Amino acid sequence: MANIPTPHINAKEGDFARTVLMPGDPLRSKYIADHYLENPVLVNNVRGVQGYTGTYKGKRVSVMASGMGIPSIGIYSYELYNFYDVENIIRVGSAGGMSEAVHLRDVVFAMSAYTNSNFGRQYGFDGNVAPCCSFDLLMKAVKAAEKIGVTPKVGALYSSDIFYDESGAGKALSKLGVLATEMESAALYLTAARAGKNALSICTISDMIFTGESLPAEDRQNTFTQMMEIALEIA
Repeated sequence: MANIPTPHINAKEGDFARTVLMPGDPLRSKYIADHYLENPVLVNNVRGVQGYTGTYKGKRVSVMASGMGIPSIGIYSYELYNFYDVENIIRVGSAGGMSEAVHLRDVVFAMSAYTNSNFGRQYGFDGNVAPCCSFDLLMKAVKAAEKIGVTPKVGALYSSDIFYDESGAGKALSKLGVLATEMESAALYLTAARAGKNALSICTISDMIFTGESLPAEDRQNTFTQMMEIALEIA
């Protein structure tokens, strides 16, 4: 295929499965490959963004990090969807709780993703946009969560371009029922929509924005296993 390898992925044609789990952290990608995939093969390591392909319960599955933020996941998801024939990307990441309905370690499924990013302008939409997930993947995830005894919180996320945000937008969004904030899902959902592919973000609450409660980085990397197992079940 003429477009591969890309400037960001040095995998060969066919190296990726139809479904890719996409954590932000490359170390979480390695954790998933080491702990859940049988015979994982490293298929990408450009810039240390590790991608692996192996099998899970007989199904061929890939996992590759997205890096942090909308520009980064926008690049990797675009190349996977459009050049490597990936059909489904399931983000497995951490998020900061913005609602009293969520608590540390809760699993959140993102039906939609509000954003303050201009990422959507490239598609000719000059205004606010809150792209949605794949309904099919969402329903499968709800059923998979039930099987392992997890009660997910389903609703909207806020994908922000700003980590240290002084605008105060979080308070207004929490009043609208937005569950949590992170920095990737809106770009993933828009890229999937444009490519005619499927996407779902499954996040674990790692900190609470308004109270200051938080979990250490090692916990975020290694202990958010419920979201990983749900994603693998629907891969």
